[in-house]
Amino acid sequence: MADQSDDTEKTEEPTSKKLEDAHKKGDVAKSQEVNTWFVMLGACITAGFLSPGMAAKLSHFFEVFIASPHDIPMDAQHLRMLWMDIGTAVLLSLALPMAVLMAGALAGNVLQHKPIFTTEKMKPKLNKISPLQGFKRLFSLTSLVNFTKGIVKICIVGVVTFVILWPERDRLAVMVTYEVSEILPLVQMLTIRVSIGVLAVLGVLAGLDYLYERFQWMKKQRMSIQEIKDEYKQMEGDPTVKAKLRQLRMERGRKRMMAAVPEASVVIANPTHYAIALKYEQGMAAPLVLAKGIDAVALKIREIAEAHEIPVVVNPPLARALHATVEIDEEIPPEHYRAVAEVIGYVMRLKAKMSWRTRRT
Repeated sequence: MADQSDDTEKTEEPTSKKLEDAHKKGDVAKSQEVNTWFVMLGACITAGFLSPGMAAKLSHFFEVFIASPHDIPMDAQHLRMLWMDIGTAVLLSLALPMAVLMAGALAGNVLQHKPIFTTEKMKPKLNKISPLQGFKRLFSLTSLVNFTKGIVKICIVGVVTFVILWPERDRLAVMVTYEVSEILPLVQMLTIRVSIGVLAVLGVLAGLDYLYERFQWMKKQRMSIQEIKDEYKQMEGDPTVKAKLRQLRMERGRKRMMAAVPEASVVIANPTHYAIALKYEQGMAAPLVLAKGIDAVALKIREIAEAHEIPVVVNPPLARALHATVEIDEEIPPEHYRAVAEVIGYVMRLKAKMSWRTRRT
């Protein structure tokens, strides 16, 4: 009973194949806080370094609408061109900031796991639209943890913002008396300082959240002992399947071997147990084994040989010796040259004698 319970409990660390299969399905360790941090980094870069130039370009372009709106032509053709110019200017001004934000979003994913394209997450599943499953997800431990993380993050960001802005409370109180040219640099400076502080704190939180998410993911990927055994069996091959494949290979090899028997010059046999089909032609260094077998295979070799009028010579010691020492498509070893030469010589004399009788007849 204890062994059975161990097999059903997922207590073992996942194998590399299990992790690779999960990755192919799009199931990866991923922290949304890391993605948020990189997007915020891109937003801070945009606000702190790119927004002044972008604002200057746009303000210069739209200056005509405020300074001299009466000079703007109002006919259809000029209005169409004006709107095209406005769209082009806005797109060009926003292109670099949008590229920075997209790069931040991609970096947040790429740094957590290697890229993968899968449609597994897009497949429709009934549990995604089930009200009961949705209710369970809403009040699950994961939802509670995410809610807690959100509250903690808001509190920490609020504290950091308060600590950074509190020393500037006097300047903020009289900011309404400043000129516009003085307000914008001050706002930019405070925004950069708050952003750096918030990013520093959220960076720590994102790192801790990623470690937590990876721990939870690895826990979910754990395997039972039986799953590891099944995976190993699948990788190594099921013994039953391997035996079947081995049997198929043997059958195909036997068919090819039998097809080569009609090319043999002689078959050396034990009366009932062994049969060796040899081929010898002028110019060959030594006779070649085309087929060999015992019992039923040997009987089949003899039947094919007799059907094609190939001489069958009974020599039990030589048949057993050749079967044990020579494989198919191999030449016979030198120690059997003499015995095989006598057999082939006998066969050649027999063929010559039968040919002479045929000519006389």
